[in-house]
Amino acid sequence: MKKVSMLMLAVCSTIAFAQKVSDYKYVAVPEKFETFKEDYSLKDLFSKAMAGKKYIALPVIKDNWPSDAKNNYCNVVTADILKDKSLFKNKLIVQFKDCNNKMILETRGSSNIKDFEEGFHDALKQALIAVPVSNPVALLPASTNVVSDTSAITANTQKSSPEPVATAVSSESGNFSNGKVSLQKIQIDPSQFILAKSGSSVPFAAFKTTSKDSVFIVKLDNGSTTVGYFENGNIVIDIPQADGRYSKEVFVAK
Repeated sequence: MKKVSMLMLAVCSTIAFAQKVSDYKYVAVPEKFETFKEDYSLKDLFSKAMAGKKYIALPVIKDNWPSDAKNNYCNVVTADILKDKSLFKNKLIVQFKDCNNKMILETRGSSNIKDFEEGFHDALKQALIAVPVSNPVALLPASTNVVSDTSAITANTQKSSPEPVATAVSSESGNFSNGKVSLQKIQIDPSQFILAKSGSSVPFAAFKTTSKDSVFIVKLDNGSTTVGYFENGNIVIDIPQADGRYSKEVFVAK
């Protein structure tokens, strides 16, 4: 019972993994907003507005992206503007989604201005009021392929920090499996690591240390937050169930 109470208290901590639009530095902007028959200069207005909030707008084609965005798409949030149906107003919806196509923020704007271009511009300005200023956090190291170069990540982490990695986040093996899926443990820094599926740059789960040794706040790939811990060299995650309970999922070190 004491262990369960300790784990539930740990959930109150915050994981350093992108959950808000402001966590991002880069915003991918499509060439055309598909629900609009005309452009109405919305792309230019949106890009300028995001620059004013300290974001860097990127085209959806990755050829000229900065290396820290190109090498890890999860460092980029994707934006879209949708036309909202209305008989008497110009209304639109601005959406931001992460690399798993999960909604991070949806905000709406409307205008009484009848002219389409002016009206949609006014509506966009209203919608963007709810978008915070960029205050980015790093999801994964820039210019690092999480699948092919785990050793390089570990080496870079050790060089950048003279402090040893805590026992809670170290392991004899970088590979773990629950019998259904095989995962690779990648140490980001002394306070956080991820589990990634082989062949994928998208984290299956991201772990952040808490004030309790060996206990972590865990951000799962479906967006839910739970707790995890090391047990006999294995990684245990409490998986949230539909009925509000938690099931114990053990990933055995290989």
